[in-house]
Amino acid sequence: MEKKLTFISFDYDHDKEIKERLVGQAKNPDSPFEITDMSIKEKIDSNWKENACRRIKGCDVVVLCGEHTNTAIGVTAELTITQEEKIPYFLLKGLPEKVCKKPNHALVSDAIYKRTWDNLKLLFQGQR
Repeated sequence: MEKKLTFISFDYDHDKEIKERLVGQAKNPDSPFEITDMSIKEKIDSNWKENACRRIKGCDVVVLCGEHTNTAIGVTAELTITQEEKIPYFLLKGLPEKVCKKPNHALVSDAIYKRTWDNLKLLFQGQR
């Protein structure tokens, strides 16, 4: 199975640990995805948007949802770019024991999926 190149959009201030766990799962031998660290740590301005767009194109996108995702400006911007470029994406609940929120600009029809290994495999195979 060909692994999907993945861009992870996440709340840098609150969900870095969740992102690291997903990066670890990508290293499993039966992982359907691979991650190149494409985190953008610079201030959001016109250059940031161009940089994010370049990094997002050609990737499948996972949006990690945590308790504060709806207030994460970078996640909202990355999701907007993803939608504008018609890049596949899905929302993944990063904290099973917490109430996780969709980012701003998420569609009403966008579901938040539980972060289980079986779900990840199905989501990356496009069988959601």
